[in-house]
Amino acid sequence: MSDKKDLLIELGTEELPPKALKGLAQAFQNGVAKGFVDADLSYEAIKVYATPRRLALLVTQLAVTQPDKSVERRGPALQAAFDDEGCPTKAAQGFAKSCHVEVEQLTKLETDKGAWLAYTLEEKGKPAAELIPAIFQAALDKLPIPKRMHWGELDALFVRPVHWAVILFGDEVIQADILSVKASNKTRGHRFHAPAPITLSVPADYEAQLKEKGMVIADFDDRQSLIRQQIIAAAEKAGGQAVIDADLLDEVTSMVEWPSVIVGEFEPHFLDVPAEALISAMKKHQKYFHMVDDKQQLMPYFITISNVESSDPEQIKKGNERVIRPRLSDANFFWAQDKKNPLEDKLERLKNVVFQNKLGSVYDKTLRVTELAEVISRSLNSDVTLAKRAARLAKCDLMSEMVNEFPDLQGIMGRYYALNDGEDNAVAIALDEQYMPRFSGDNTPASVTGQVLSIAERIDTLMGIFAVGQIPSGDKDPFALRRAALGLLRTIIENKLVLDIPAILKKSATLFPSEVNADNVCDAVYQFMLDRLKGYFADQSISSDVFDSVTALTPAEPYDLACRIDAVNQFKQLDAADSLAAANKRIANILKKLKGDIPTEINSDLFAEDAEKHLAEQLTAVSARVEPLLAQALYTDALTELSELRDVVDQFFDDVMVMADDEALKNNRIALLGQLQGQFMQVADLSLLQEIR
Repeated sequence: MSDKKDLLIELGTEELPPKALKGLAQAFQNGVAKGFVDADLSYEAIKVYATPRRLALLVTQLAVTQPDKSVERRGPALQAAFDDEGCPTKAAQGFAKSCHVEVEQLTKLETDKGAWLAYTLEEKGKPAAELIPAIFQAALDKLPIPKRMHWGELDALFVRPVHWAVILFGDEVIQADILSVKASNKTRGHRFHAPAPITLSVPADYEAQLKEKGMVIADFDDRQSLIRQQIIAAAEKAGGQAVIDADLLDEVTSMVEWPSVIVGEFEPHFLDVPAEALISAMKKHQKYFHMVDDKQQLMPYFITISNVESSDPEQIKKGNERVIRPRLSDANFFWAQDKKNPLEDKLERLKNVVFQNKLGSVYDKTLRVTELAEVISRSLNSDVTLAKRAARLAKCDLMSEMVNEFPDLQGIMGRYYALNDGEDNAVAIALDEQYMPRFSGDNTPASVTGQVLSIAERIDTLMGIFAVGQIPSGDKDPFALRRAALGLLRTIIENKLVLDIPAILKKSATLFPSEVNADNVCDAVYQFMLDRLKGYFADQSISSDVFDSVTALTPAEPYDLACRIDAVNQFKQLDAADSLAAANKRIANILKKLKGDIPTEINSDLFAEDAEKHLAEQLTAVSARVEPLLAQALYTDALTELSELRDVVDQFFDDVMVMADDEALKNNRIALLGQLQGQFMQVADLSLLQEIR
C-alpha cells in the first residue's frame, strides 16, 4: 500500500460573491496548506479550483499518516526529585505516573542551566484520514467572510447555502460532516446543463470529469483565459477592439462556469453622451465589456458573457439589449438635463452637503481649498486665476444628475460640464485631475492646475480630519487619509514640484474655524505623510536605512527628500560608504555623550597630529567644492565629493585620540569632528546607514 495518496476536497454552494471568489479561493488554499504543515503531513502540490458554485482543492501525493516522533517531557529538577537518602520524592513519583512508567524508567536531562528528570515518549503518527476533515473545516472557518449566516435548517454558518461536500482520499471517501453536509465522492456539474450528480473515482479525474460530464471549467485561470480569447475574437469579428478591464474580467470569470460570449448593440445616437458615462452604465451595472475603434472611440456594441450555451443566442442578445437600453437612456437624459444650467450654479447647493459634522459643508471645504490653491499656485509660480477657478468649481458636479446616478464619474463629468460652459480648458482638465491618482499605480495629474487642485484638496482633508481627531487606526481609515497622503506626495515627487509642505499645512490650519484647533496637528499630519513614503520608496528597492537617514532630517520639501534619498542610495554603493557611515556613527556616539554645548571653534594651532591637520585641510577643500553643489540640490555630486574624505577620516581615527586629557586639545578635535559630521548632515544622517559589505 502506497504511503501517499491524492486528495480532493470540494465545497458546493449557491453562487458565491463574485468579487470575493478569488480571495476566498486563495484563503482556502492557504488555510488547508497551513493545516497540513501544522499536522506535519507532507504533500507534493496543491491546486485550487474556484467557480461560482464551488471551492475545491486537489492535493497531490499527501502522506497517509503523520510521521512517528519522539516527544521529550521534562519533569522536576533533579535536586527536587530525590531526597537525601536517594529515594524518589512525590514530585518524581507524580511525574513518572503522568508518563505511565516507573521512576526507574525515567532519564536524566542535563543542560548548562541544571539537571532534570525526563522521559522520551514515542508518539505514533495519526492517519491523515482522521485529520483531514478538521483541516478542511478549520480552513473554511477562517475564510475572510465578513458576515456568516444560517441557511434553512442547517446549523452551520456560511456566506451562502451549502449543498454538497467532497472528501476523496485516493479512491476512498472520508466520512465527515462539513458545514452540516455529509461528505461524499459526488460532485455536481453546471446548474442548467448538467445538474445531475457526478461520481468521482479518484481525485485526479476531478477537473476532466467536470468539464466532460458537467460542463464546468473548474480552473479559474483556464476559464478566464477562455473568456479573454472569446472576447477578443468577438470584438474583432464585430470590427473593433475590446477593452478588457482586469477587475471586470475577474468578476465575470467568477460569475460563470461555462462561458459563452454574446455581442450586443445599442443605438448610435447614445454616443453623443460622454463615453465614460456609457461605459460606467455598461461595466458597473451590467458587467459588459465595451468596444472601441482603431481611433479608440467608443463603438455602439457591448460584449457580455453568458453562463449558458444557448441554442438560440439571439434571444440572449436581445434580452441584454433590452436591459442596457434604459440605462443608456437615463445617462442621455441626465446629460441633457445637467447641461441646461452652468456648473457654477450648483455651487450654492453644496451648502446642503455635509463634508464632516465639525468641518462644515462641502461648500465650506470649497472655500478653504480655493484659498489653499492660491497659496500653492503662487509657490509654483503658476496661474493663480486658473487655480482658484478650478477650486471653486471642483465639487459642483457632485450636484449633477449624472454623478448622482454614477458616482464614479465625479470629476470626469465636471470636465465635460466645464467645457460645455466655455470654461478654460486648463480648468476643465483640473476638475478631472483633482482625483488623481485614483488608485494604486494610477497616474498623477499632468497639468499644473490639476496638480495644485489635487494637492490642495488632499491637504485640506488631511488637516481637517486630523484636527477633529479621526486619525486612521489599524485598518480603519474612513476618509482614506493614507491614500490621500500618498497621492499628494506622489504628485509632488513625480512632477518635481518644489513645495514647502509644513508651511502649507500651517496656512491650511488658519482656514479652519478656531474651535477646530487645526494648529495643533500640523506636525502630526506631516509625520503621517512621511510615514506613507516608506512603502513608496521600498517599492523602488530603497532600503529602510537609506530612507531613515534622510527623514531623520525631516526635509520640508518632499521632492527634495526624494532627491536626497536617491543620492544616499547611490552613495551607499561607493567603496567609501561603509567606512564613512561607520565614522559618522562614531562621531554621533562621541557627540551624544557630551554634556553642555558642543565645541564649534577650530584652532589650527592646537593640531598635534599630522592626521588631524590633514583632515582639517581636506575638509576645508572639500567643503568649498560641496557648498555650490548643495546650493543647487546636487546631492549625489555633493556626496561623491565628500566620499573623497574617506582616507583622511580613517587615518584620523587610527592616529588621533579624540577624548584627550588636555581639555583644549579634546575640544578642538570635537569641533573638527562636528564640522565633518555637519557636512554630511546637509544631505542625510549617514550614521543610520547599515553596512552592506
